[in-house]
Amino acid sequence: MHPKALLDACAELLAQVLTFEHPADAVVARYFRDRRQLGPRERATLADVTYAVLRNKLLLEQLARSGSGARERRLAILGFARVQDEQARAADAQAVRGPRDYLHGALTEPERQWLAQCDAVPPGDLLAPHRHNLPEWLVAPLKGQLGEEGFWALAASLATSAPLHLRVNTLKAKREQARKELAQAAIETQASPYSPWGLHVRGKPALGRVPAFASGAVEVQDEGSQLLALLLDAKRGEMVADFCAGAGGKTLAIGAAMRSTGRLYAFDVSAHRLEGLKPRLARSGLSNVHPVAIAHERDERIKRLAGKMDRVLVDAPCSGLGTLRRSPDLKWRQTPAAVAELTRLQAAILASAARLVKPGGRLVYATCSLLPDENEAIAEAFGQAHADFAPLQVAELLAGLKVEQAASLCSGGEDGGRFLRLWPHLHGTDGFFAAVWQRK
Repeated sequence: MHPKALLDACAELLAQVLTFEHPADAVVARYFRDRRQLGPRERATLADVTYAVLRNKLLLEQLARSGSGARERRLAILGFARVQDEQARAADAQAVRGPRDYLHGALTEPERQWLAQCDAVPPGDLLAPHRHNLPEWLVAPLKGQLGEEGFWALAASLATSAPLHLRVNTLKAKREQARKELAQAAIETQASPYSPWGLHVRGKPALGRVPAFASGAVEVQDEGSQLLALLLDAKRGEMVADFCAGAGGKTLAIGAAMRSTGRLYAFDVSAHRLEGLKPRLARSGLSNVHPVAIAHERDERIKRLAGKMDRVLVDAPCSGLGTLRRSPDLKWRQTPAAVAELTRLQAAILASAARLVKPGGRLVYATCSLLPDENEAIAEAFGQAHADFAPLQVAELLAGLKVEQAASLCSGGEDGGRFLRLWPHLHGTDGFFAAVWQRK
């Protein structure tokens, strides 16, 4: 595609995404469905530019004010420039020549001069919001947890795209075997530092036709998400529930840990999300998973299983702010009011799910949020209201599961090991939280 046409398409897509009426990934997917003529490279560029603008929205909007022409075009130019510069830095310097040449082919001379002026702005002259690119209501709770230095390290991490992590399906392959299979497909990986099932992938190769993926030997899953499934520690032959299963990433990991024995319920209020589990379930080789669409957390099908579950995972609906590297639009779509409503739902879901756990059984509450209101506050309130559930030390549980550096993954409590607390800038994962109890 000619650079002018591609830049025009970037501006058109940004105009749709920046209304924030729908999730960015859904808008991008619909845009691609409506334009089947776009090739893989054009699609990749359009997505990269869109997400670059979302990650750096406050800065790019500030710089765009000095330009002329349509706002979306100015943002597209700035986003395009950032993407090409990042690609040049990531590539072999000897192989990259004139990374801006393609973009410059789409610009007028005044636009080239304006872009050069934007490039010349010293980072030290930028105001704090233009450096952290976060809504102001998020800044205080993050600084409160991380301090000034930790906050800026997190902000820098959230301005990058998330790496690609894989989970090895232990029902079908061992980790080293999977690595060798991927290497045969020219996909370079290394063993993840924490999850015994995980692989970190170099770059972001297409996996759809890779034999190891097509056969179900590996599945895309963030390493932090793998640790949540590991923390449940489901055993062969047990009765287990994934209470908010969604598309089933953790369900599949739990099922493999159970060696496809026992009974694993995948509950969710969205039948559409559970539909996404079906092709993944077919690849996985699991026969112990039972997807169940429920109306709400008090559904009659839930009540009939009260007190029968050995283990229950509650991966609660949350703000998703731990996934900002993947879904940067969330920081502009979420609000304090929406988070407050989510906390009420989280407390209700956790209380309902707890009824499923039998005496001696394990309950895990988890989110992919960075906010204490959705994490520690929910866990502490549940503990105070449910004396029949004894809190467990996550650091001890992970150490018992042979997770390296288990204590460094945790926070809270007298010894700092009460909760799982994963941060993108510290652990290279999405942001995750988990608390664990055992029913007395």
